[in-house]
Amino acid sequence: MTDKTLHIVGGGMAGSEAAWQAANLGIQVVIHEMRPKVETFAHQTGNLAEMVCSNSFRSDDSEQNAVGLLHWEMRAANGLIMAAAEQHRLPAGGALAVDRDAFAEFVTEKINAHPNITVEFGEVNEIPSTGTWIFATGPLTSPALGQAIAKETGADRLAFFDAIAPIIYHDSINMDVAWMQSRYDKGETEEEQKAYLNCPMTKDQYEAFIDALLEADKTEFHEGETAGYFDGCLPIEVMAERGRETLRFGPMKPVGLTNANDPENKPYAVVQLRRDNKLGTLYNIVGFQTKMKYGAQADVFKMIPGLEDAKFARLGGIHRNTFLNSPTLLDDQMRLKSKPNIRFAGQVTGVEGYVESAAMGLLAGRLAAHEILGKPITSPPGTTATGALIHHITGGAEAKTFQPMNVNFGLFPPVEGLKSGRRGRKDRYKAYTDRAKSQFNEWLEGQS
Repeated sequence: MTDKTLHIVGGGMAGSEAAWQAANLGIQVVIHEMRPKVETFAHQTGNLAEMVCSNSFRSDDSEQNAVGLLHWEMRAANGLIMAAAEQHRLPAGGALAVDRDAFAEFVTEKINAHPNITVEFGEVNEIPSTGTWIFATGPLTSPALGQAIAKETGADRLAFFDAIAPIIYHDSINMDVAWMQSRYDKGETEEEQKAYLNCPMTKDQYEAFIDALLEADKTEFHEGETAGYFDGCLPIEVMAERGRETLRFGPMKPVGLTNANDPENKPYAVVQLRRDNKLGTLYNIVGFQTKMKYGAQADVFKMIPGLEDAKFARLGGIHRNTFLNSPTLLDDQMRLKSKPNIRFAGQVTGVEGYVESAAMGLLAGRLAAHEILGKPITSPPGTTATGALIHHITGGAEAKTFQPMNVNFGLFPPVEGLKSGRRGRKDRYKAYTDRAKSQFNEWLEGQS
């Protein structure tokens, strides 16, 4: 092994993408992955890039949505994660959802087949002083490595609690009650227009469900744990505690849906499920991240009409996510200020979401490769989705209040001369994405 080798700790979305990008630039890469030798609460397999929370990459609209624009940029950069998503795409209306098992198997096969990439299984629990490294250990960074990072940075780790939703076997769902429809029939094909499975509730059923949700046994945190929740992935119990109508205006909103089994009666609330695999044998409950204990989950979720006899392939759960205070710890090249031979990438840097994590891996892999090759290293401009994210986490955010962030147009510098407010939003977003695509392509050309 030479000094020209890039070591990547973590084979999740960010680590796999970083390895792919660097290897395609001619760099020898070693991925250090602790699974399956060291297991985590959330992972089920030893595959690389395993999805644990949801199977969705959210909106794929690259003209009106910031995460859709991020999809576009990653495709333009020959991203492995987006190629895997396209290969194993599932109907999900305007969203990009994937068959999570086939997706992870595809990424694993591609990584293992690449002549410049080696995968070594085992835990890394210290911060190396030599060599070029990317730490992409994700939100479930092992305790030993987390302590090493905290010792090196001289700062307490920040953390928040994240939850995952349950998955149900399709053949246990009562289709005499449930029906298939995407909200507002969104989608270009009939399959897309019927991508979601819907379970209707009357007002009385909804009120009883909220009561049961609030009263159910829940996972309690250990004394001294003060981490909050990420607002984009709140447990449903926390949402219900904020007001009895909160869920009805959130994941259970009934708008844009007509009950095919009872079209004359509008549901008071609707629980939606999305296909979780290509076979259509598994469905996950959309937005139903939970911290209920396992026994309580089965009882409460079976109160949902159509799920009375539901069988669970996986119950939900909650876990502690770890992230750095990146504005104080990382430079604008994602390097640890105290040890510039170390880069961080992915969710541990304070971005939230599969796509954002993979995008930071893509960028870290390219930056590290260019550094090893002695080429100029530059990040994409802040007018691009990728650039907006790295600018935010490495200096744009307020360090004292730093929290994980999804990509959004609020991170982009404004385009001059456009209308503000809701009436001008469509034109404004289109201007953002047109500018971003042009400047991202220019950045890619400069990288070659």
